[in-house]
Amino acid sequence: MLHETIIREKAQAIRASIVTMLAAAGSGHSAGPLGMADVFATLYFGEVLRHKAEEPEWEDRDKLVLSCGHICPVLYATLAEAGYFPKEELLTLRKLDSRLQGHPHNLALPGIETSSGPLSQGISQAIGMALANRLDERRSHVYAILSDGEHNEGQIWEGVMFAGNAGLSNLTVIIDRNNIQIDGPTEQIMPLEPLADKYRAFNWHVREVDGHNVRAIWDACMEARAITDGPTVIIAHTIPGKGVDFMEYDYRWHGKPPTAEQAAVALTQIMSEEV
Repeated sequence: MLHETIIREKAQAIRASIVTMLAAAGSGHSAGPLGMADVFATLYFGEVLRHKAEEPEWEDRDKLVLSCGHICPVLYATLAEAGYFPKEELLTLRKLDSRLQGHPHNLALPGIETSSGPLSQGISQAIGMALANRLDERRSHVYAILSDGEHNEGQIWEGVMFAGNAGLSNLTVIIDRNNIQIDGPTEQIMPLEPLADKYRAFNWHVREVDGHNVRAIWDACMEARAITDGPTVIIAHTIPGKGVDFMEYDYRWHGKPPTAEQAAVALTQIMSEEV
């Protein structure tokens, strides 16, 4: 049974943690993490991702690969909310000797499957995991979170072609389709459309969803798990900076943290939103 209210409450808490940790760090990315909070909350608290915070190396766990490592504040906030490490540690983001680096390091924190930062490499890592699961006859599913901007890179399309040809039904890619990248709107820099048709041409199943509708996200993930003849891509249409009016849709917040004053305003807006 899907408890939508609980997931939305978790997403709200994740957004609040993102703003708080970025303000404390004084550096980092705001727009993408805030935009993906609903997706991460659904994966971790909607019983989509099979995982155990108390046993992070559980052999039969599903794996999540964050290809766009710069949005790691949403991953850190989600893992802390799920009990992988204390929430207080979020305030050490990007500090010297912190386990919460500016990009994820898989040896630093429980629950992080791969180190990431160089864009486009995550899909290849996820494909390798999915192939290994199939060879080992494991039921585990692999999820790869990709940004839309990193689809500018050729490695993405090599991986998409390979996974479609290999029929990796145990692989689901979720694209953060927020239409921005660090230097402007995606469709002005390197147009991606028709993105869905491109994936279909490589023999992928395609679902497009509102990336802030937890029911739609959950339904798409459940459908992906039921498919047996190939990989699935879920194109999640998100609002960059979701929940903070002065950040929403503004590409300049891609790689900028809020000041203490801006964070106070942002937290008021986030926590006042009805769930």
